[in-house]
Amino acid sequence: MTCSHWSGGQRGRDAGGPRRSPLDLIMNQIRRKRSASDRKPLGRFLSRDRTSIPEAAEETAPASGVAEAGGVERDGGWGRVCVFLQKLGKKADSRSLRLSHCDLTATDLLELATLLRLLPRLEELDVSWNELIGGCLTTLTSHLQQVGGIRALRLCSCRLNAADVAALGEALGCVPLLEVLDLSWNSGVGGGALQCLLGNLPPPLRELHLVACRLTAADAASLAGMVSAVAGLCVLDLSCNPQLTQEVDTGGFAALASGLPNAAALATLRLQDCGLRPGGLEALGGSLHHLPSLRELDLSCNKSLAGGLDTFAPHLAHLTHLESLDLHLCRLTRCDLEALIQVLPSLAGMTQLDVSSNQETGGVVDQLVAALPLPQMRRLPLNSSSLNKDSFTALALAVPCLLSVDVSWCKVVGGRLALLLDALQPSVVLELRLSSCDLTTEDLRHLGAACRRGVLSSLRTLDVSYNGSVGEDGWSALLAAGGLASLQDVDLSLRPLTSAPCSAWLPALLRALPGLPALTRLAAQRWEAGPRDREQLTHSLSKRGVLLEWDAATSPASSFEATNQESPEE
Repeated sequence: MTCSHWSGGQRGRDAGGPRRSPLDLIMNQIRRKRSASDRKPLGRFLSRDRTSIPEAAEETAPASGVAEAGGVERDGGWGRVCVFLQKLGKKADSRSLRLSHCDLTATDLLELATLLRLLPRLEELDVSWNELIGGCLTTLTSHLQQVGGIRALRLCSCRLNAADVAALGEALGCVPLLEVLDLSWNSGVGGGALQCLLGNLPPPLRELHLVACRLTAADAASLAGMVSAVAGLCVLDLSCNPQLTQEVDTGGFAALASGLPNAAALATLRLQDCGLRPGGLEALGGSLHHLPSLRELDLSCNKSLAGGLDTFAPHLAHLTHLESLDLHLCRLTRCDLEALIQVLPSLAGMTQLDVSSNQETGGVVDQLVAALPLPQMRRLPLNSSSLNKDSFTALALAVPCLLSVDVSWCKVVGGRLALLLDALQPSVVLELRLSSCDLTTEDLRHLGAACRRGVLSSLRTLDVSYNGSVGEDGWSALLAAGGLASLQDVDLSLRPLTSAPCSAWLPALLRALPGLPALTRLAAQRWEAGPRDREQLTHSLSKRGVLLEWDAATSPASSFEATNQESPEE
């Protein structure tokens, strides 16, 4: 994403809007009349779990956790739980209820709440992405005392409002063992409602996720109190809250930053797209020397950070265990990058550094490579970084140990891909992204040769999209090379508003499919094929359950899924 941590942009809905639309009301009536057998496929379709078990298997196979249910099963209660979950297309488990994307209604929530007493061993409850339960959460929270052993509670994108948050705050005392609380993508959490959780968070809490909750500077002050009360907090994710860091001088984020030292166990801090400015960065920097356990720091997509790293970077030296630092899309200046480079030798544990999508990065790659602990580096994305010939050559020094190589949107790669491929070690790289690199036919021949040498035998993701200058021979050479038995995801798409025939290389793709046993997704958008070729490829992939992303066919009988993704920002 432009904010990569939450790839695909804003995932949640606007929880600040009306809780019920007329369409919602109509759909509620339809859902109430829907039979269990009718509703089951819908639940599976809406679920993000693509590995769901076939219906017959769910009905006949013994459910996980049945033996653990003990007396609950013997008195018939477990059967009620199984029936409820089956109508949602879910598998019964006495320890985990994962009901995300199930289109739950208020009636469903009430039924779920009454079943909690039959699940005394429940440890995980996830009802995320069910927007129709917003405003009704008290129905569930009033029964949480029945499942006091819960360790993870996820309520993402449920359109929670202030009353829901208040009800949750009152009920948290009933789940004293709670370790994970995720309220992300609920804009009703921000604007003061968060105060209801203050003083109620269980001491064992280890993870708190509040992504895209419209948190304000006042909420930041409330968070300071929460962090101080939960000394064992390990993960704090406040990403996508652009108002969080306002009013630094009058408290707000400054209070939160000053409270962070009370969470000495904090290992992950994510502040992506939080409106950070140099002043807020300075306040944060003063707290870093009190966070010796911090291993991941995400400050990406804060486009007003320019000029702030000069004073912030020296504080990073205190993070001796830091493994991952993300500063992509922050409009960093050359002075910012040089200040960062000065401190990199102190970060001996670094394995991932992301300064991509900063135009000045291309001019300091040689210095970055010289300062980083190359033998242990695993990710160093440089997409959209204005690489030049010298910086591309310098990158080749870091490539041998990297698990992920991303130089997308760097035109200098075109005609020079062999330099990068020759530096790769066999069976190391798992992800190779070369989107919009002006690749040539010869570049793809070199890529095919690398496949034959076994260099890419562990590769799982290959993105060579938006390279329309490659000739038919180049695509054929790549697809006929073999050596990609681990490949799961491949993207060959053309740019939007362009098209080209694929009849010349499609036979090579069809012949290559048996050698791609792990393939789960093939994107070939805007490539044109005749009805026979299209049907042959669709049939070959559908038999294996491979997702084919292709432009809509003229025939209504086509069964593949078509999408039209936007091109990334260069």
